[in-house]
Amino acid sequence: MGSIETFIQNNIATITFFHPSSNSFPSVLLQNLTDEINLLSKNEAVSIIVLKSAGTGAFCAGASFDELFSISNYEEGSRFFSGFANVINAMRRCPKLIIGRIHGKAVGGGVGLAAACDYAFATNKSDVKLSEIAIGIGPFVIEPAVSRKIGKMAMSEMTLNPTAWKTSKWAFEKGLYSEIFDSIEELDKRLDEYTNELASYNYDALFEIKKVLWEGTNDWDSLLYERAAISGRLVLSDFTKNALKKFKK
Repeated sequence: MGSIETFIQNNIATITFFHPSSNSFPSVLLQNLTDEINLLSKNEAVSIIVLKSAGTGAFCAGASFDELFSISNYEEGSRFFSGFANVINAMRRCPKLIIGRIHGKAVGGGVGLAAACDYAFATNKSDVKLSEIAIGIGPFVIEPAVSRKIGKMAMSEMTLNPTAWKTSKWAFEKGLYSEIFDSIEELDKRLDEYTNELASYNYDALFEIKKVLWEGTNDWDSLLYERAAISGRLVLSDFTKNALKKFKK
């Protein structure tokens, strides 16, 4: 089912998620990540959170295809997609700044996680893709987070080209990534310098700027779950079931 591990040092909490299928997310792992972010939100020994995934391959392949394929009714579907809503809302509400380490490719929900970070470091291999519409659903839950970073036009460009990868340079130019590097080693060196400097700043000031960054998103408490319900309905369609069969092959 994968794993969530947290390491805390110098007021910086590093959350590492892992799943053997390209760091994809089954519902259990989504809930575990949500719980961990909520726990760290209350930890007074933490001022900065780093979100990363394990390995040197993909950062995150999005939703677990095996679990998508097993959804048999609307309630299951809505509940599954609500998992991504839970994570994004936990990141949004968290009083600590969340720094993303996007070392590799991100698809679907992985793009949503990168977008929900307050600042994101990436490499020149951190290409992005929103493939959902190709299987008969859509990036409904993550759309508010992605559009908030890159705008509606760039979001539509990704969504309506579901088989095309956008380069990390494109993602940087659109605002999804804050900084990009030629290698993971360079990324990690800069990430370490940046987070240690950030953690030395006034905690109250960091908390207040986090609130400012997320102004106007309180409606996400209901919006993201309304979007999850749309995906939960569409995932039951014959089109999606047939598309998932092809992907599994």
